Amino acid sequence: MASVLIREAKEGDCGNILRLIRELAEYEKLSDQVKISEEGPCVVGYGLYYFIYSTWKGRNIYLEDIYVKPEYRGQGIGSKIIKKVAEVALDKGCSQFRLAVLDWNKGATDLYKALGAQDLTEAEGWHCFRFEGEAMRELAGK
Repeated sequence: MASVLIREAKEGDCGNILRLIRELAEYEKLSDQVKISEEGPCVVGYGLYYFIYSTWKGRNIYLEDIYVKPEYRGQGIGSKIIKKVAEVALDKGCSQFRLAVLDWNKGATDLYKALGAQDLTEAEGWHCFRFEGEAMRELAGK
């Protein structure tokens, strides 16, 4: 396996990250959803995370996206990205590391379980919801 560096993103990475976001959108059959632009050397994967809060558990980290270019999959890069996010979570005092996966993405689901993640749909019956567009405006009375 080629040497892989897992690090926090820097401003100069924006073009590469955008390229990977587009690839992820294409992989998830959601290319029409990408509304951002810019371009730029060779990044082969990324993990986009942010902090959230649990009523009972306090500060958590949420991995919004994880993507590794297809030709680099199977080399442990995804696992390294996830481990780096876990490291950040612990360093920042988080009690949980959360993420979601599409139901058809068995490779990702298997990886997360193999790394010790608990499937909350199976274990606790959680369903995810979202409001957007007109529904959100209507909800807000705007």
